Amino acid sequence: MIGILVVTHENLGEHLIRCATHVMGERPEQLMDLSVFAEDDPDAVLISMRALVCQLDTGDGVLILCDILGATPCNIASRLAQPEHVACVTGVNLPMLVKTLTYRNEALSVTIEKALSGGKDGVTAVPVGTRHAA
Repeated sequence: MIGILVVTHENLGEHLIRCATHVMGERPEQLMDLSVFAEDDPDAVLISMRALVCQLDTGDGVLILCDILGATPCNIASRLAQPEHVACVTGVNLPMLVKTLTYRNEALSVTIEKALSGGKDGVTAVPVGTRHAA
């Protein structure tokens, strides 16, 4: 099972995990978050992030989901990326997280594809007067 680390500004990751837990009915295993605050030292965040990645990795790899490309959480996470072992995807939203959790027993490359499609497909305009079943 691929470990998932949600790294975001402030407490966004914690709240996304709480929402995903609600949607899925229970808190998924091997899922953690790391909040990054303006006053945090990037080197200290890197050390914490590396420790969490090691804790989450049971041999299948770790996917780090970050909020904004080019921002501090993503810049630090990208330093941990290792081909076919640790990957980083940005733009995390609830549909991305749920889809990632659903396909985390696949290969890391497949999980990345599902994360990207979940994130993109989850952002759409809903026509006025349309009701969709959940």
